[in-house]
Formats: sequence, structure tokens, C-alpha cells
Amino acid sequence: MTEPTNNSESEERERMPAMQSLLDNPFLLLFIGVAMPTVFYLIWGIMEIVTLPVAP
Repeated sequence: MTEPTNNSESEERERMPAMQSLLDNPFLLLFIGVAMPTVFYLIWGIMEIVTLPVAP
């Protein structure tokens, strides 16, 4: 068993998983935390407007 001699070789072997890099970014988490409820409430509001009965 031979160990890598410098850090660049070990970094190439152990790449950070994509989900971990996504969860380590606080600004991306903040954006997702604001954008997801906004989108859901927007869709919910549109569905409520569409399902309103027509006024006689």
C-alpha cells in the first residue's frame, strides 16, 4: 500500500460529494429557503384563484 506523497493527489482521490458542497454553501441554502416557500405559496394562490366559483 502506497500513500500519496502530496496533498494534490489525495484531494483528487477524495472529491467532495455534490450534495455536501451544496449543503456547505450558506447563501445557497438561504436562497433555497426563501425561494421554495415563495414558489409554493404562489402556486397555492394561483390554484385558489382558479378554483373560485364564478360570480353570478
